Amino acid sequence: MNQETNFPKNDRREIFGWMLYDWANSAFFTAVIGVLIGPYLLSLAQKSVGEDGVVFDLFFFQVTAKGLFSFCTAVSTLSLVIFLPILGAIADYTHLKKRLMAFFCYIGVITGGLMFFVDSSYLTLSILIIISNMAFAAANVFYNAFLIDVTTEDKRDKISSYGYGLGYIGVVMLILCILLVNNAESLGISTGLAARISFLFAAIWWGIFGAISFYLLKSRGAEKIVPENKSLLTVGFSEVWQTLKELRKLRYTMLFLIAYLFYNDGIQTVILMSSSFISYELFTSKGLPNDNSFLILIFMIAQISALVGAISFERIARFIGAKKTIILSLVIWCGIVIYTYGFFETKFQAYFIGGFIGLVLGSAQALSRSLYSQMIPKGRESGFFGLYEISEKGTSWMGQLLFTIIVGATGSFRQAILGLIVFFVVGSIVLLFTDTAKAIHEAGNLTPEEVSTHSE
Repeated sequence: MNQETNFPKNDRREIFGWMLYDWANSAFFTAVIGVLIGPYLLSLAQKSVGEDGVVFDLFFFQVTAKGLFSFCTAVSTLSLVIFLPILGAIADYTHLKKRLMAFFCYIGVITGGLMFFVDSSYLTLSILIIISNMAFAAANVFYNAFLIDVTTEDKRDKISSYGYGLGYIGVVMLILCILLVNNAESLGISTGLAARISFLFAAIWWGIFGAISFYLLKSRGAEKIVPENKSLLTVGFSEVWQTLKELRKLRYTMLFLIAYLFYNDGIQTVILMSSSFISYELFTSKGLPNDNSFLILIFMIAQISALVGAISFERIARFIGAKKTIILSLVIWCGIVIYTYGFFETKFQAYFIGGFIGLVLGSAQALSRSLYSQMIPKGRESGFFGLYEISEKGTSWMGQLLFTIIVGATGSFRQAILGLIVFFVVGSIVLLFTDTAKAIHEAGNLTPEEVSTHSE
């Protein structure tokens, strides 16, 4: 076994380096993928093919200018379903976890930076979006797996929550980009150029702070070695199958992933559809023009509130445990969709809803990651986090599909929002019947309480 495995855990410098990566990549994802790139891609596509022009005429459907961005994210997501578990399995057999994380990080940085040079070709921009989105997710597999390397079980909820919290502070990049875009004309540049400058700045931000993370993170040796008669690629494919077989034996770990699949799908759908819902209810349905600056303000309120939620709910988890805290956050999610369905009418209520969405967004994501990290067998971190990343991103179409079906059947955004409660209810019930302590023991690990007792 490689001597690099002897690096101690809970080193403050290394933990800071790990958390700083969330600050680095969240700024790019929030500002570019989350807010700016979709409208910019739409404008390029519509200039070329018209407002409702066809970009791709596929066998079963047509991709129009308006649907091009969602098509790009769907292509990258489907690719990740095959791509990520193989990468994770390969990482578990080598000491290349940090190098692979850095490789995909800078693939994302480079493709993000190249977006600055695209001022007319929507096809080129589409390819860059797909590659950068895939690179972002691939780097996150190894980043999440590093949580196990840098912390012991008793500190994992805290470090995971603080990592998410630092990432949410990255909203400062979004604020800078929005200020640049909104004041483009007064600065003597077009809004398109301002958006492209924002892409470049966000990519550079990701690259610079990512470099600090890689300097502070330490490579560990692999728990396993590649058999002499196999290559890394063949080992990667076989390990994906082996990971799935092992997951079947880890009953409660599998139950947790199923629960996470449901409630995270509900969370992601609420986030993705909230701007459309608010725009329709406050503006479109009343014959008023959309107020994009108001919607961006709501988004920023949610981001700041998510920082508060990630830290506050970690404190709650210290007293009642991560599982119960996640269930508490899901109960609040149910309250949000019920309140939105029955009472939402004003801008002030939109601020209120955005704040509560952020509050439980941060807590559910941070505690889910740390809890799952304890249910993974040693030496299989990257492979299992590949499955986790798929549960997080590869299944997020279910809520959107249900939302689309309900809107089509009822013509009501409110009915569709209320319908998403099924994801929170099912996720909560499955999680309720998930014995997390047994899941941790089945994976050969100790619970945070047991680690804390032993250390004392």
